[in-house]
Amino acid sequence: MTGDVDLPDAVIFDGHCVLCARFFRFVLRYDRAARFHFAVVQSPLGREVYAAQGLPDDPADTFLVICDGQVFQKLDGVCVVLGQLGWPWRIAAVLRVLPAGVKGWLYDRVAQNRYRVFGRSAQCLVPTPEIISRFLPRGLP
Repeated sequence: MTGDVDLPDAVIFDGHCVLCARFFRFVLRYDRAARFHFAVVQSPLGREVYAAQGLPDDPADTFLVICDGQVFQKLDGVCVVLGQLGWPWRIAAVLRVLPAGVKGWLYDRVAQNRYRVFGRSAQCLVPTPEIISRFLPRGLP
């Protein structure tokens, strides 16, 4: 966690990353309360939030999760989102108790290899009209 922000609960992710897009679709499917909104790092809002957190937006080696006004990064962000999705996904939130070094190492291994293993989209994510409402204003490129 790196600080507080004045945004609704949101996931800010790399729109070129296939793994990130899969997580986005997963959250859309299982977030039945529609708690989370979205923005891609490549959007004006994504770049502003990353800059405010002191993070480079290119390449985006982490995604950010904003929940209850707090910002979470890396595996903590994944756990926070999963913890809000209900059973059985909520159980994954226990990973937050791992030592920070272990969580960082695990997340960084996946992040460093995500394009090689999962691929990279030539263009940023283009949502269908039915999910555009889940994106924050200025959250798309």
